[in-house]
Amino acid sequence: MAGAPDEVLSLDGVWKRHRRWKKRPHYLKEALIQRILRQKPHYEEFWALQDFSLSLRRGETVGFCGSNGAGKSTVLKLISRIMPATHGTITARGRVAALLELGAGFLPDLTGRENMLLNSAILGLTNAESRDRMPPMVEFADLGDFIDSPVRTYSTGMYMRLGFAIASHVDAEILLLDEVLSVGDAAFQKKCEDWLQRLRWDGTTVLVVSHALPTLKKMCDRVVWIEKGRVVAQGNPAEIVGRYERGQIEPGRTTGSS
Repeated sequence: MAGAPDEVLSLDGVWKRHRRWKKRPHYLKEALIQRILRQKPHYEEFWALQDFSLSLRRGETVGFCGSNGAGKSTVLKLISRIMPATHGTITARGRVAALLELGAGFLPDLTGRENMLLNSAILGLTNAESRDRMPPMVEFADLGDFIDSPVRTYSTGMYMRLGFAIASHVDAEILLLDEVLSVGDAAFQKKCEDWLQRLRWDGTTVLVVSHALPTLKKMCDRVVWIEKGRVVAQGNPAEIVGRYERGQIEPGRTTGSS
């Protein structure tokens, strides 16, 4: 079924299965012996997402709230192709940039500058484009001499600066943010908020996972509440966040979007 003309991202009936190991084989030999003897694996399967469907419009900022383990970060990892869905379809119309776990996608022994070049290439920029955008990326990160130091020496805030600098200069149509907005000093947080506001004006779609509920109410057009891999409710940010805090939304109920 065709989506709306301004639909930039859609998830249709997505399921994701994980294995929760009780005793994982430490060696290949041990795993082969278990298979030959037809011993039952020491794990249990669980569904991180169950029949999950969602549609995002161009220029929309959508936030996810929910308890730990609800499936919020799993959604972002599936959209960014870090891991595949077990069932279902994910369609992204445009370049996707992701700021997930801090440090994810960075090689620890490469410098900040080298990681900028590598990540820009992964996101589809040519060598010439990456080098042309290097000066503004370095300026945005504002890491001083640390830009030429291995990122394994970076603090959490420095990782975040590097990640935001890359994401802000690759012209992504879809931006994924997972618990990174509350990291760093106040001045850099303000810098990132201003950048995100410009992205929204330019039509970039932003998907945010955060436990900072006031941030979701402030910056999102719509909030989606997820529990046990399913959408519990979605709609007006203040209303959904308020009900999530009180735990009063009945499963399956959806409120009107703003």
